[in-house]
Amino acid sequence: MNTNNIQFSRIDSAKFFRTLNRRVNNYFKENNLEKNGNWKLHFKAICMFAIFLTPYFLLLTIDLPGWVQVLLTVVMGVGMAGVGMNVMHDANHGSYSKNKWVNKILGGSIYILAGNVYNWQVQHNVLHHTYTNIQGYDEDIDAGIIIRFNEHAEWRWFHRFQHYYFIFLYGLLTFNWALVSDYKQTKNYLARKLAYGEMPKPIKQWSILVITKILYLSVWIVLPILVLDIAWWKVIIGFFIMHYTAGLILSIIFQLAHVVEASDMPMPDEEGNMKNTWAIHQLFTTVNFATNNRIVNWYTGGLNHQVEHHIFPHISHIHYRGIAEIVKTTAKEYNLPYLEYETTRKAIISHIRHLRRMGMHPAI
Repeated sequence: MNTNNIQFSRIDSAKFFRTLNRRVNNYFKENNLEKNGNWKLHFKAICMFAIFLTPYFLLLTIDLPGWVQVLLTVVMGVGMAGVGMNVMHDANHGSYSKNKWVNKILGGSIYILAGNVYNWQVQHNVLHHTYTNIQGYDEDIDAGIIIRFNEHAEWRWFHRFQHYYFIFLYGLLTFNWALVSDYKQTKNYLARKLAYGEMPKPIKQWSILVITKILYLSVWIVLPILVLDIAWWKVIIGFFIMHYTAGLILSIIFQLAHVVEASDMPMPDEEGNMKNTWAIHQLFTTVNFATNNRIVNWYTGGLNHQVEHHIFPHISHIHYRGIAEIVKTTAKEYNLPYLEYETTRKAIISHIRHLRRMGMHPAI
């Protein structure tokens, strides 16, 4: 895959993005707001870290009934996903704070989620946000041979059943980060000289990757077993439940934004040219859901406002609700789509229907 082959159209006769960008900038000026996070985001960060880490310390220090231990590991998974969506995500987009060092520190929270900053920034900020829903370029719609997310991917006979078995695989997302994908991605991205910002030295990236993985496993597995003398099977089961809960939540939230019936998955022509400009491409490939649900808005870190996020990834998610009407109105004004599902339930149903259709139709 050579990302240099893809060229988005530079022709926007309606000047959609220029108009939208001006209106959004005026919104922040008129309301005297910074585009990064504020006290609301700081408070939410404290809440998410508390949900994630408090149960861990309780499990390490108090002898609790088995059912309580299981419940706490589920809560840890909820907190783990919450930290990823609300803190790590904004920070690694540079939108959590106007201070780069704050973004760098909080972006590093991905290390306690079993991930890696360099890999995540390349996969998400570079590949996903640039080449959204383009098969062979956006790795978020590439699940290997196990699940077929779009009609341009190779079809296999077992895809007929993917709308039944997908739910069991989605929970393995963060396990994949911890055990497999980070090593493959580092090797791949370094070889292709991909980076979000300055290209890291290979020895530095490999050292960070290996050291942080060792520290991660030491904190979550070695410490409880060898130091605190907790039964190994309890630690492994708890580790699995935490990761599976987080992986399931993150996978579902990610898929509802791009892999549903409403979203488009266009391909470039033979010369690598895309039909639309980058901003208009985002409108066709990205979907909002449950934007009027305050709980979903708060917990998902604005990832249910994917249209706003994809067009303005450097604006903190706490502002998406405020600029949503501007984006929606401007899109309608220029006769462009603004895709959204009223509820999370409708978005999930649409995702399942999409998986079923992709599994039943092998031909493009």
